[in-house]
Amino acid sequence: MTAPSDSPTAPAAGSPDFATANGADPSLPALRAEIDRLDDVLHDLLMQRADVVARLAQSRAKGSGTPLRPGREALILRRLLARHAGPLPHAALVRLWREIFASSTLMQGNFSVAVFIRQPEEERIAREHFGAGTPLKLHPSGAAALAAVSSGKTSLAVLPLPQEGEPAEAAWWSRLESPRLQVVARLPFFSAAENGPEMLAVAPVPPDETGHDRSLLRLETDRSLSRAAVTQALNAAGLVPRGLQMRTEGGFTRVLVELDGALLPGDPRLAGLPFDRAQPLGFYAVPERGE
Repeated sequence: MTAPSDSPTAPAAGSPDFATANGADPSLPALRAEIDRLDDVLHDLLMQRADVVARLAQSRAKGSGTPLRPGREALILRRLLARHAGPLPHAALVRLWREIFASSTLMQGNFSVAVFIRQPEEERIAREHFGAGTPLKLHPSGAAALAAVSSGKTSLAVLPLPQEGEPAEAAWWSRLESPRLQVVARLPFFSAAENGPEMLAVAPVPPDETGHDRSLLRLETDRSLSRAAVTQALNAAGLVPRGLQMRTEGGFTRVLVELDGALLPGDPRLAGLPFDRAQPLGFYAVPERGE
């Protein structure tokens, strides 16, 4: 039989006394326990959210709805950013919810994205917006990416922001089959930097209004018009342009106009424009920029 020891019993590993004896902050185990508790709460809420999404998917299966709702996502992110406080960066908050959105979309049916990029950074933008689990399929041109959507091979196309003076084959907007395909989002939705690459998402569904949107309008004419004449005609119709790009090919002029607000097909202001054709190309929720 072993004789009783006069030395005190050693504190159990993980106890506050053990932490103190080993030179650690005695509050550390309590803080870790609190994080574990919060992780469980977060996990429970994520599972509850997934259950609601599953019920939504079952409801859509009975109709012809689509899980793609970039306007709805923008409204959620704006609300969360407005109420956000504390040390967690805004960018991290958006990144977390973008993964939640992407997972919810995938739960509701097959979803994939055709991507045309000019620089590697643009592929990262598409990946972060649509989540790690969403299939991205790179295409050699904007026309090829749009063809993938038109044929039903992918759900959506992500394309570089149009640039003034770009080659004809890169100007995907000039031949966009609207209203069958429409611009529905601008990426990234949130960025702490004011400048950086941006992209547009095109889908075979109409965009949702969010109350803070911008529209794209394509004007076409076989007449030669100056930039000043186009601007004057738009202003006279009550469509004040934020900016415009012009392309003349084979005597045919196309103009891409960016406007504030959601411009819908059938807007009476379009009838007063002195062009052969005025075609809305869709609209998107205005992205958030800066912390």
